[in-house]
Amino acid sequence: MTVYIFDNTFDGLLTAVFDSFFRKQQKVMLLVDGEQLPLFAEAPHQVVTDSEKAERVWKGLEKYLSKDGLHMIAISWLSEERALNQPLFNFICKVFRMKLKGVDRNASDEDVLVVRNTCRRVLHEQLRMKQFIRFQKAKDGTYLAVVSPDHNVLPLIIDHFQDRFNDQPWLIYDAHRHYGYYYDGTATPIRITFEDESAVPFSLENGKLDTDVLSENDQIFQDLWRSYFKAICIKERMNPKKQLSDMPRRYWKYMTEKNG
Repeated sequence: MTVYIFDNTFDGLLTAVFDSFFRKQQKVMLLVDGEQLPLFAEAPHQVVTDSEKAERVWKGLEKYLSKDGLHMIAISWLSEERALNQPLFNFICKVFRMKLKGVDRNASDEDVLVVRNTCRRVLHEQLRMKQFIRFQKAKDGTYLAVVSPDHNVLPLIIDHFQDRFNDQPWLIYDAHRHYGYYYDGTATPIRITFEDESAVPFSLENGKLDTDVLSENDQIFQDLWRSYFKAICIKERMNPKKQLSDMPRRYWKYMTEKNG
């Protein structure tokens, strides 16, 4: 089996698909730069990411896949799971080999199933982000929310928050991936990063704004929200197992009601 090594980017993966057909190599093991080569492997092919090749592959996919199929590929990639690389590569190659519409609906195919299930996990995560994001208001009127999702779902939820909070400035920041989206209340949200995260006026550990920049009213609202959360909790009906199922512990550190 031929080994291809790529840079773990989506364009890189699509370029690998292009190269496999150009080189007429159908059985390919796809590895990321730095991963260990299998024993007795031949000299690997280093995939050089090429945006033009990637675009040609994507346009080819548009001929054979429905919008749902294309959506499934794009969403699954946001999982950032290394285990997806090989099945996704195999699935895309099958689309071009078979040249038939509906390949993405073949649930009996192992590669299709992996891609589909990965897509579902990402969509489930973006739904939870919409539910569990908690904003704090700074003195300058900007609302801040810090998150750290398992998957890279920020691009999927920004439209929702722009729609819902379209008249106020906000920043949603992914502490795990070190980037966020800022909306000034008027224009399209922009992707931002910080050169020095140690200088930002909020904690990456729990998302809290520094006290000197936190709005005085917001601290009152946070305290009220915690009191309300405790007041509606009926001890006789507490079900910790169900609560953990609905609200996994990994989200708690950024949630006002769980982060006193």
